[in-house]
Amino acid sequence: MTAKRVIFEGRVQGVGFRYATKELARGFEICGWVRNLPDGSVELQAMGEPHEVEAFIKEIAEESNVAHHIRSLRAEPIPLLENTRGFSILR
Repeated sequence: MTAKRVIFEGRVQGVGFRYATKELARGFEICGWVRNLPDGSVELQAMGEPHEVEAFIKEIAEESNVAHHIRSLRAEPIPLLENTRGFSILR
């Protein structure tokens, strides 16, 4: 198992980014969450098998209907997400 934190920057708030990400998560065996940050970026934390996490991030950044809103992204490994089940949108 692996976990990653990804910060998406660009026009990623107010365009359905979090909801699109949650929908995409259904197609992957991952768990985690997504939320808006005060600076206008969006934070994602996802955990799963390495190939699932990487494919999920790639799908968001390159193939999703919100990909064109992303100007840049930064991904980093994080500790495993304890007691996290499913994928949710945090407020």
